Amino acid sequence: MPALPDLSQLSDAEKDALILVLWQRLAAAEQRLAELEAKLGEPPKTPDNSSLPPSQGQKANHPATGKVRGPRRGSLGRKGGGRALACDPDETVIARPACCAHCQSPLTNAEQTLHSRYDKIDLPVVRPVVTRVERYAGHCPCCGGTTLAPLPEGLEPGTPFSLNIVALAMYLRFTHAVSYRRLNRLLLELFGLVISEGALDAAFRRAKPGFDAEVGAILARLRRARVICSDETSVRIDGRTCWNWVFQNGEVVIHVIRRSRGAGVVGEVLDGHRPAIWVSDLYGAQQGHAADWQICLAHQLRDCQFAIEAGDAIFAPRMKALLLRAFVLSRRRHHLAESTRRRYRQRLEHDLDAVMVLTPANPHGQRLRRRYGKFRSHLFTFLDHPEVGADNNGSERELRPTATYRKVTGGFRSEWGANLFAAIRSVIGTAARRGIDAYQAIRMTLQGQSVLTPG
Repeated sequence: MPALPDLSQLSDAEKDALILVLWQRLAAAEQRLAELEAKLGEPPKTPDNSSLPPSQGQKANHPATGKVRGPRRGSLGRKGGGRALACDPDETVIARPACCAHCQSPLTNAEQTLHSRYDKIDLPVVRPVVTRVERYAGHCPCCGGTTLAPLPEGLEPGTPFSLNIVALAMYLRFTHAVSYRRLNRLLLELFGLVISEGALDAAFRRAKPGFDAEVGAILARLRRARVICSDETSVRIDGRTCWNWVFQNGEVVIHVIRRSRGAGVVGEVLDGHRPAIWVSDLYGAQQGHAADWQICLAHQLRDCQFAIEAGDAIFAPRMKALLLRAFVLSRRRHHLAESTRRRYRQRLEHDLDAVMVLTPANPHGQRLRRRYGKFRSHLFTFLDHPEVGADNNGSERELRPTATYRKVTGGFRSEWGANLFAAIRSVIGTAARRGIDAYQAIRMTLQGQSVLTPG
């Protein structure tokens, strides 16, 4: 704390200036104190009233039912039977009694009936299959030329690891967030495959151009899209915060990781394309990129819930009820005629008028009222364009593996690793929309096959 000056040595003007400075500091401190006291009275942020992820929410205990739980299905004491029999068993074992267990009389097949049928499932021990290649060179006695023997596909010189091994390693690394060290140990202990972290890194680097080419094809499809949904989440690259952006619709998914969270990333990705409809939250960089806009109503529901818990009993409850009605209509929108959807929107707008005339005293209710006064024309766009929903949950689902990867691994150590992750997530997300699983999508890309359907 600074020492108090000798007031006897100060002139009247200097004392007035000192008093003014101290007064300003006191006013600022009181304002800050009022803000902190107001925050102390606010409810805690939870996944139900904010964008806090479910993993960070407090899990409630299930109420005691008083029932004594018996053995689980399939355990001793209760007969199983919930699993369907395999259509094509690899082997069938037939067990028949040779004689009666009571009198030892022989039993013929005609005297026996099928008592039960069930499957026993096992995994074979998997070990690497090593193919030694001995390639000969022929020396022509006539012309002196040298001819190398042709090689079967997949046995070319270079890396000793096959496409299947690289596909498995990439699947575990980028889909299940298995670190290099754990991946090295997993391959050794499960499959007896010795492969160093450096060899894994080199294999991923060789595979990257193929994924980049596939992302180029996906990006070209995105730049012709009528509807684009977008969101972003933070990632870490070499100890610095960056952003994983996702752009997706019902056909394709594009992930890009950039150091910026600004609107320039959208301009870079779309390269001048302006879709008809944009779906996102209210973040400023996500605004103004399309002819029309659907605000994610799931975010708005959580904000209304927070305002209710913070004490607003006038505006937020009515607004939440209106948004819930909109969600019900969103689930039915594909089965409604255009004229019916138009009438429903008119009713929602009419009810919104009644909500907007309310004058909440709570600051959180006032904030929501100002927000919807500004963005009200973008709340019910889904009723004019049924190809979009009332929320942006598809984008959030696409970003969930990124958040998991960030928590498990701590982030990326290099730019190329982050870009490879984004490329693989783009391919996997696009393939999922065509019923192709993640491992198959990675394998197809390594083989040079596209996950995109013709068109």
